[in-house]
Order: sequence, then C-alpha cells, then structure tokens
Amino acid sequence: MAFTAQDVKTLRERTGCGMMDCKKALTQADGDMDKAIDVLREQGLAKAAKKASRIAAEGVAFAITNDDCTAGVAIEVNAETDFVAKNADFQAFVKTVALTVMNQKPATIEELLAIKADGMEMTVSELLQEKIQTIGENIIIRRFVRFEGRVATYIHMGGKIAVMVKFDTDAALSDEFMTYAKDIAMQIAAASPAYLNRDQVPAEVLEHEKKIMTEQVMNEGKPEAIAQKIVMGKIGKYYEECCLVDQVFVKDSKLKVKDYTAQTAKALGGKIEIVDFVRYEKGEGLEKRSDDFAAEVASMVK
Repeated sequence: MAFTAQDVKTLRERTGCGMMDCKKALTQADGDMDKAIDVLREQGLAKAAKKASRIAAEGVAFAITNDDCTAGVAIEVNAETDFVAKNADFQAFVKTVALTVMNQKPATIEELLAIKADGMEMTVSELLQEKIQTIGENIIIRRFVRFEGRVATYIHMGGKIAVMVKFDTDAALSDEFMTYAKDIAMQIAAASPAYLNRDQVPAEVLEHEKKIMTEQVMNEGKPEAIAQKIVMGKIGKYYEECCLVDQVFVKDSKLKVKDYTAQTAKALGGKIEIVDFVRYEKGEGLEKRSDDFAAEVASMVK
C-alpha cells in the first residue's frame, strides 16, 4: 500500500514522532496508519506517542546570538506545564536545539528534526523523544527563525517573551550600540508592534482599518468630507501603535523609536537601520490546558 507526504504528516501529528521515523514506520507497515503507530510503539516511542495528543502550551521562548552577534536564533519550545519549563534539563534541550539551528541552518521544523543535534550523535528528533520520555511530558518544537547580520536578542521574564532584532549598521559593536540594540528589543517586547514600518502594513489591512474608522466617525454624525479628514488622523495614530519605528520610545516619551535610532547613529558616527525583528510569546495562539496539574496527578494515584 502506497502512502503520501500527507500520511507522513498525519502520523507525525498523531504520534509526535519525527518525520523520518514516521516515514520509515509507514514504509515498514506498507502504508497502514495503525500498523505504523504500532511500529513506533514497538521501537520504544509509545510513551511519547501517548503524550502527543496532550496540550503543550507552556514552555519557553528563547533567543541566542553567536559570539560576535553576526547571527542569532529565536525559538519557541512548548511543554505541558510551567514546572517543566523551569527544569534545567528542558532548558538545556532548548539551548541545544537553538544552537543546532544556529550552526546548521535548517529551513523548516522537519529539516531540524532530521539533522544531528549540536555536539551530539543523535538527531534532534531522537533527542526530542528522549526528553519526552525522561521528562514525562509532551514537548513540541513549535517555531524558530534565524537571522544573519548585526543581531541583538532579549528574553523577558525567563522565557515568557523572546525578541530578536536585525540591524544594518556600520557602527562598531560597542557598549553604546549594544545598549541601544537591547533598548529596541525591550521596546518590541513591551509594545508588541505588528510591523516594522508603514510600508510593511498590507494594503488590505489598512483598507479594513480605514473602513472601520470611517463607519465609527460617520456613526457619530460627522459629514463624509469631515469624516475622511478625521480618519486620516486616526490612521496616523494606528501607525504609531502598530509600526515599531513610529512607536513612542518606552524609555523616553519625547522620542519615537526612529528618533532614538537617528540620535544613536549620530552619536556613534555611523548609520543604523532596523531591518527586521521577531517577537515570540510563549503559548501565543495555543489552547491552554483547562485542567489542573495537581488534580491530574491526584487522579492518577486514585
């Protein structure tokens, strides 16, 4: 019985096992999904497979740069409980995965799982399965991004939020520049901009906002001609809230982020441009566990 790439994906979702493990299991099972699950269980992955359906919305958001800050990685790895997220073994696993991304440059989660973990003989998938079994919770590598250039990172509240920022600059890697770079990363963590600048706001998003704003103003009884002028003012406010360079700088309300950037570039005698950023918030968009961990433990010993 033949199987497809979708079958491999489905098996991976059902078991939490690596892509290559799932492909091999389907091959061995001649494409039969249930038999493939049995194959994975027989290979010692049963514990991991049982936990794969459990919600993993805790964990950490993590970010790291190389020594000269010319490359960086932001990553989110989820577990079931905050207790495990604080576990030293779990945190070491997250760092190993981040370093693997840094040094081997995989483009996707699937590629990451298939390569050898940094400094190890086992693949990331094999290391993940080992951690699931030894730690005792479902663990998922959810997302990552790698930047090259002048990079700075910031981790907030021990992994609740991780930020990575990429700059184009000829300023030296000085204490002054790194202070500025950390300030920008902290700004992103605190103010959560959706876009870097106005040019990055999709036209359909802007039109949607304008439509809502126009309806709001018209409902207040304003004539259409006046409403359009009011909306243009509101759009300016929208940019200030959603675009990083237009935001008010959190450490000095007299400056916008673009003003602080220009001010720093002038002081350092060079140019600085914020090129890109990523902000990962732990569990963002994921369904949270509704049960209580202590209650679950109690139910298991009844």
